[in-house]
Amino acid sequence: MNDREERLKEVAGIAAALEKQTGCPAQLLIAQWALESEWGAKPVGHSNYFGVKKAARHTQCCTVTTHEFVNGKSVVENLEFADYNSLADSCADYAWLITIGAPYRTAWARFQQSHDLSALIASVARFYATNPDYAHLADAIAVQANVTEAIAAASQEQGVAV
Repeated sequence: MNDREERLKEVAGIAAALEKQTGCPAQLLIAQWALESEWGAKPVGHSNYFGVKKAARHTQCCTVTTHEFVNGKSVVENLEFADYNSLADSCADYAWLITIGAPYRTAWARFQQSHDLSALIASVARFYATNPDYAHLADAIAVQANVTEAIAAASQEQGVAV
């Protein structure tokens, strides 16, 4: 198993457990983890695997130079991002953000009724990222066979029905 597969296996286990606890789809969590951290290889700061910007609930942060899309153009900005003690903490905050956070409440409520993962990804992407192709990229990752297989394997190890 290579490093990327090891990282995917680790995050899949966390994602499966969080899906059971919060309802946040493991495929969504893994798709954004993959996009935001290059499959877990490059977190922001110590352990921010989702590019979550600093908010009042965060006790740790770091300033990072990042590329954002503003008015259709890529610009470089220095922004404050949340920082975490571990991958599990980063994942738990992400699941909280998607299922309870103000920007995503409407998208989450729709998902609760429809269970349409692609629609949830598209709705989340409108607020989550400035890249206009973000929703397409996240959706493509969410349906990749190796992501689905990793989630299924992690779920079986934890006794979670998929």
